[in-house]
Amino acid sequence: MSSINNHSFAVVRADAAHENWPLLTARQSALPEKPNDCRDPFERDYTRILHSLAYRRLKHKTQVFFNIENDHICTRMEHVSHVESVSATIAKDLGLNVELTRAIAIGHDLGHAPFGHQGERELSRLTEQYLGEKFFHERNGLHFVDDLELLEDDYRVFRNLDLTYAVRDGIISHCGEVDENGLKPRAEYIDLKRDYTAVGMYQPYTWEGCVVKLSDKIAYVGRDIEDAIRLKFLSKDDLALLRDMARTYDKNAINTTVIIHNMIYDVCGHSSPEMGICLSEEFARQLKEIKEFNYTYIYKNKRLDAFTKYARLVISQLFETLADAYRGEDTIDELRRRAEIYPELMNAFADWLSKYCEPGLNFFANTDERTVKCANRKVYGSLETPELYYRAVLDYISGMSDNYCIRVFNELITY
Repeated sequence: MSSINNHSFAVVRADAAHENWPLLTARQSALPEKPNDCRDPFERDYTRILHSLAYRRLKHKTQVFFNIENDHICTRMEHVSHVESVSATIAKDLGLNVELTRAIAIGHDLGHAPFGHQGERELSRLTEQYLGEKFFHERNGLHFVDDLELLEDDYRVFRNLDLTYAVRDGIISHCGEVDENGLKPRAEYIDLKRDYTAVGMYQPYTWEGCVVKLSDKIAYVGRDIEDAIRLKFLSKDDLALLRDMARTYDKNAINTTVIIHNMIYDVCGHSSPEMGICLSEEFARQLKEIKEFNYTYIYKNKRLDAFTKYARLVISQLFETLADAYRGEDTIDELRRRAEIYPELMNAFADWLSKYCEPGLNFFANTDERTVKCANRKVYGSLETPELYYRAVLDYISGMSDNYCIRVFNELITY
């Protein structure tokens, strides 16, 4: 594969020659230098994300279909791997920074809720009700990598990930739900936490971020069709419509292999700094048609209704059970009392919460001893307001895997 424009991207590539290199590689806090480290800043970000607990939990988070015990159904982790593969191939061919692209791709869905978009909608409802703001997984991903994910350093002290600006920006800017072609990075350097108040509000700050944003769509549309066929979500008439769509583009099938191969080649052949990261008109139209098919016959399929209601029930009940424990300065005592009834949920929540609160709160005697070795940002203060506590509960639930959600929910209904 060879792009007709690959050399033209050399001047915009995110590397040490870029005029904004110091901004792109800036971190919220300085990471200690590692002796004999052969990685550049973005490679280091990649491995920090790879080693995080949030990344590990992606293997038990729903992509579209709640069937994570089925080895052949796509999970969130497999989707992330597809995006990494697609975007790295495009970035390499265009001459962009592959390591930055891979770091954004592997981290782009860390903020996804349990139970996929059904879980995200329920968390958004609760966030609006209790905090007066919208929940969207792109911003939640930034929150996780900035404030919640911790890694142990060389001295066994747990610290925040402190990723570079370029990777953080790619995570919050990756929304690919809106159909657009010819992606170009924005010019302004913004405060990602303060200025990003709505999903898809800004384009990424780098060309590499634009590549990941388009690759996200390329990666999921075909895989979702494959899973729908495997789970018999599509009728004979639906499958006939798919075959007609394939023949329109002189293909025998529409699946992950066909879509990814053709669209990668097309993006590499048509993208340029002047045109942006783009598909040809033909393939942009095909991608839009496949997305519309998926929304009509898969994402809005009535067979997902029961799962949607189940996801709402599980998440809302977990939230209500934990939120109801708030007692101001006596909250920890209340959690301790409730741990006699719900030991798994309350003990695990208290252990997690202790890492993000100011020292001085009297947590459980058996709270994980690693808490005292956490030199991270204490984002919940001393739980002095209900809003801080509700945010902690919502953060805790949003980080759960599907499996763990079900496990602690079952504790609520088992007497």
